[in-house]
Amino acid sequence: MKNKTFLSPFIKRFLLEYLISEKNLSRNTQHSYRDTIRLCVAFIAIKDHLSVDQLTIEDVSPEIVKKFLSDLESVRHCSIATRNQRLAAIHMLAQFIGSNSPEYLEWCRQIQMIPFKKTKKRLITYLDKSEMNGLLNAPDKNTFQGNRDYALLLFLYNTGARADEAAQLTIADLNIAHAQKRDLSTVLIRGKGNRLRRCPLWSQTVNVLTPLIQNRSQPEHVFLNRCKQPLTRFGIHSLVKRYVKKITIQYPSIEKKQVSPHTIRHTTATHLLQAGVDINTIRAWLGHVSINTTNVYVEVDLEMKAKALACCEVIENKKKSKPWREDKNLMSFLDSL
Repeated sequence: MKNKTFLSPFIKRFLLEYLISEKNLSRNTQHSYRDTIRLCVAFIAIKDHLSVDQLTIEDVSPEIVKKFLSDLESVRHCSIATRNQRLAAIHMLAQFIGSNSPEYLEWCRQIQMIPFKKTKKRLITYLDKSEMNGLLNAPDKNTFQGNRDYALLLFLYNTGARADEAAQLTIADLNIAHAQKRDLSTVLIRGKGNRLRRCPLWSQTVNVLTPLIQNRSQPEHVFLNRCKQPLTRFGIHSLVKRYVKKITIQYPSIEKKQVSPHTIRHTTATHLLQAGVDINTIRAWLGHVSINTTNVYVEVDLEMKAKALACCEVIENKKKSKPWREDKNLMSFLDSL
């Protein structure tokens, strides 16, 4: 009788050793992989009428994984992008098991042969300059909370930071210049995969951040809620949604857009592109690893496409050339030979 190889020890090593020590993935990515495995394992245990701790590697067959992926779409109503994200985590777990237990290489190959679904390419949503100005003017600056909200929205627009990056920002990450007219103020942002990048701060951003961090210690988070606790990325998401709803009547066009903190990030990139900033600088500004990720912003601005097309427009030359016998200059030249 073949010995059973339980799945649980591999999952423990995968989550606590491989993702952290070897891959050095961010906390959010670790949590995403953990949630995928939790959903998948629970699904398989129910289908096979087993307890979770009794599952073996053989129980995770390609057929049951495909059923799990179908369940994500049909029952949980997940998007194809989420389905593909879950499958990527399962692929990585299979690769980890195969590399540590060669006897499961064939099983690993079969799991990794499960294909990703093709998704429709969506155009990136961004705010026009007037809409972005309207969003920045939405907070009531006569209150402390309104000033904090304005500072947060302006910071997101200035830096193109993700919601989680803004939530994790500490006072120590800010480098405020003593002489703003002479020196440049910057911020150190911790991005995906713990990659660090520096971003310049506008003088207006510095002016609204300075009162928030005054007389506070360096390790503290910059953006706090009413209870003096750090704002979470979910709190930042709700804050943006609240102010978008507030300006909908004034800017009806914004109602058709799914606006989130990431939309402000897209807005920063698009406005930089429209201002003539080169794509490689925008890549460093946003913290993209590959220039291919940043290239999507080139496609979102129809106005820039129209201008580029106008430069290539063929202008018909309506001037008719004379027959060579009627060209006096040519005939004079021939007579002089």
